[in-house]
Amino acid sequence: MIIINKLKKSGFWISFFITLICAVVGSFLAQLPYLSLVGALVLSMLLGIILQIQPTIIKKARSESGFISNKFLRLGIILLGFKLNLVQLAQAGIKSILLAICIVTGMILLTYWVSRKMGVERELAILTATGSGVCGAAAVMGVSPQIKVSKEKEKQQQENEVLAVATVAILGTVFTLIEIGLKPLLHMTPTQFGVFTGGSLHEIAHAVAAGSAAGPVGLDAAIITKLSRVLLLAPVALLIGIWYQKTTPQAAHADTKAKLPIPWFMAGFLLTSVFGSFLPIPASVLALLVKLAYIILGMAMAALGMNVNFDTIIHRGRNAFAAAFICSCVLMLVVMTASKLFF
Repeated sequence: MIIINKLKKSGFWISFFITLICAVVGSFLAQLPYLSLVGALVLSMLLGIILQIQPTIIKKARSESGFISNKFLRLGIILLGFKLNLVQLAQAGIKSILLAICIVTGMILLTYWVSRKMGVERELAILTATGSGVCGAAAVMGVSPQIKVSKEKEKQQQENEVLAVATVAILGTVFTLIEIGLKPLLHMTPTQFGVFTGGSLHEIAHAVAAGSAAGPVGLDAAIITKLSRVLLLAPVALLIGIWYQKTTPQAAHADTKAKLPIPWFMAGFLLTSVFGSFLPIPASVLALLVKLAYIILGMAMAALGMNVNFDTIIHRGRNAFAAAFICSCVLMLVVMTASKLFF
């Protein structure tokens, strides 16, 4: 009924088409040299931010942007499951999965701890840690619905999402360039370098860009290692939701019922992974579904971008960025060592 009522509003369609244009343009720009490091999702968000120079258009679109950033996000995450091939992950062996578990667990705990020590608020620290530890923007947007906040803090939580996405996007791009530059000095095999990049970089686009510097073997290793981390997105979202609910006073989210915060859209993510891995779906269809997932997620990111408050971001984002930078340096060194020793 809620969805039907939304479809009847002209504001919804204005927001729908504006965010769709941002997502499509962002997807196109992400195929260009250099911009591919930034990624389609972040580019879509940036286009949404740019639209703020047109206050008349943006005012109408903002009225329903919350629905798109919320519901479309979940749909996009579900469709993104088609990108995760469970057969390939199983063939990669137990070492890749164990490494991914260690990376995700250690990076989330370390980044959260350092962020809090540097005065970053709790919700922003969680999102930054998750984006750094799992898979960048998609992880931030996947975990954010598990952090239930009061009505008064919903606007601030949207700003937290933008801050976390921007942080992991910038750091991922910087460390991609650093690791490509370090390649001649590391004396790694293609497999080792691929594991290194897939295990230490934040976005899939970053791992692909850096891993390809070691040729096809390095690229395959980078993708497998990165997707091993993506696989952990669903359990991470569930565990963070349970932990946040148990450690947050009920008054902070009094408008929500005290129940197990199961992220049902994450169950959909895993289900589409199973479908894509074991059903005889043509590769061209899977590629189309993944493309659709990024378009829908891009629309959610554009909707977020349209609501960015620059003054707030500059004021609140510095410590979160510094904490994530420190932890990303630690991650790079640890994964570099593990790649050399075990692969």
